[in-house]
Amino acid sequence: MTEETPGFEEKPDVPSGATPEDAESTAASSASAEGAAPAGDASAQQNAGLVAQLDQVRTALGERTADLQRLQAEYQNYRRRVERDRVAVREIAIANLLTELLPVLDDIGRAREHGELVGGFKSVAESLETVAAKMGLQQFGKDGEPFDPTIHEALMHSYAPDVTETTCVAILQPGYRIGERTIRPARVAVAEPQPGAQTVKAEGSDEGAAADDKESGGPEEG
Repeated sequence: MTEETPGFEEKPDVPSGATPEDAESTAASSASAEGAAPAGDASAQQNAGLVAQLDQVRTALGERTADLQRLQAEYQNYRRRVERDRVAVREIAIANLLTELLPVLDDIGRAREHGELVGGFKSVAESLETVAAKMGLQQFGKDGEPFDPTIHEALMHSYAPDVTETTCVAILQPGYRIGERTIRPARVAVAEPQPGAQTVKAEGSDEGAAADDKESGGPEEG
């Protein structure tokens, strides 16, 4: 019978003359090289997963930032709109109040013109006028100013030889405004230039020029 050779473990080749310690070191290096490849693949997969998660977080952050900016812009527009509406409501309320006071101010003006604004009534009237002025009420309308249909209301009409355009010759009732808003036009009497005055003036100028030529002996003949 043939004797079987006892089995033995394969050992890495080592240089001749190497010590047992060198053989063990070579075997350990081979084992480390065999296990390094799977570990490297797992690390790369883990890094790729982290990069993908980071991209998702960045996308979500950008969307939330855009939403926040849009919400802030809408809030600012809302605040401006509310403030504008509040100012408009306040101006309308003041205008309505002062419009109701205009007849009282007219009475005070007539009393002043007739010399009846005296004593305690004068003090009260001046206080009322001061408060109205602080609220932005302004009176307008003066004799001699050009007629403007946007702020004047003509109640009387006449002709006058001493005016060159339609002019307010009398203020029958003063006008009032708040800022640029007219709450009552000035009621006035207007006068226009006398019809034919410009023609007469032009004819008079021609006659004067002819008289000057006659006195000077007429134009020289060429």
